[in-house]
Amino acid sequence: SDSEHLKGILFGLGYSITDDLDEADFIIYNTCAVREHAQDRVYGNIGKVKGFKKKKPNLIAAVCGCMAQQEIVAEKIKKSYPYIDIVFGTQVSHRLPEFIYKRLNGGKRIFELSLPNDAIVEDVPVLRDGKFKGWLPIMNGCNNFCTYCIVPYVRGRERSREPEKILAEAKAMV
Repeated sequence: SDSEHLKGILFGLGYSITDDLDEADFIIYNTCAVREHAQDRVYGNIGKVKGFKKKKPNLIAAVCGCMAQQEIVAEKIKKSYPYIDIVFGTQVSHRLPEFIYKRLNGGKRIFELSLPNDAIVEDVPVLRDGKFKGWLPIMNGCNNFCTYCIVPYVRGRERSREPEKILAEAKAMV
C-alpha cells in the first residue's frame, strides 16, 4: 500500500516508472525492517546509486519506509551514503513532493524521521500495479510488539481508518 501511494504521488508530479535505472531521474527505495536479509539488500542497492549519480549528477535518490525511519539506519545512510538525497519515515510519505521540491531547488539532504502520531493522512494519490488487485489498508500501526518487529515503534500503535474512507476507496477500486 505504501508503494502504491508513493507511485501515485510521483505520477502526480509528472514522474513515470522505468525499469532502466540509467533512464531514471529519481530513484526511491521503500524499505522494510522485518528481515535482516532485506536490510542487507537495501544497503547493497543504495550502494549502487553512487555510480548512477556519477553519470547523472541531478539524479535524486531517496530511501523511505520502516527501515529508513530507524535513527541508527538514518545515521548510517547519512555517514556512509552521502549521495542519498532524501530519507524519510512512514508517517511523512505524503510530504514527498515537498522533499523533492526542496532538493531540486538546491536544498541540503533531507532526513525526516518524525515519530508516529495518531493522525492517518487520507486522500493520498494512489497508483496501483494492476487492474485486478490493490492494497486497501483499514488500519495503521500495531499493538503486538513482537520481538522481531519494529512496526509498533515506527508506525505507532494500532489505529483504524474512518469506515467512510475505507468504503469510498473500496468503491473506487471496484
